[in-house]
Amino acid sequence: MVRQVVDPIPSCKILVADEAWVALALLHQKFPLRESFSPKEILDQVRGEHASPKLRPGVKIHIHQHNVANTEPNPARQRMFYRLEDDTLRLYRPGDPAHPLRKGKMVPKRSELPEKYHYLLDWYERDYCKRKSAAPPLREDAILQMWGLGKEIWKGIDADEYVRSLREDLDESDQPEEK
Repeated sequence: MVRQVVDPIPSCKILVADEAWVALALLHQKFPLRESFSPKEILDQVRGEHASPKLRPGVKIHIHQHNVANTEPNPARQRMFYRLEDDTLRLYRPGDPAHPLRKGKMVPKRSELPEKYHYLLDWYERDYCKRKSAAPPLREDAILQMWGLGKEIWKGIDADEYVRSLREDLDESDQPEEK
């Protein structure tokens, strides 16, 4: 008798990050006058689209964090969504401000996306990216430009031990000298 092993989560033809991007792109197309959408609206669109057989566990975290360009990466570095001040999301556009460590993809790779969604990539490039963004203009932020500067100096140094030694030096200098 041959036993068949059943995969609890069927293999899908679309990456979780791309599935979330497709859902947000579809919302932008359905409601072209809206600038952004709530995470719940995006999740509902993912559910309704059925790009994968069932809702996968990673979809929510991709919507809330992994795909969001202007948040600290944890751990994913995609730049697919942009979070507005009211916590709604829109698709990321080239030139939008992004966290300095986010260098990942902005759109799904055509070769990794089911063919029925290829038109969304064309729409994104042809129409969406040319729209005026509501995001503040990208400025050169002197503080952000220093991100990671001098990190080699601190390599191998325990931060707690370093602070402890500074405090000991201060305590010693506060003691009156004996004559």
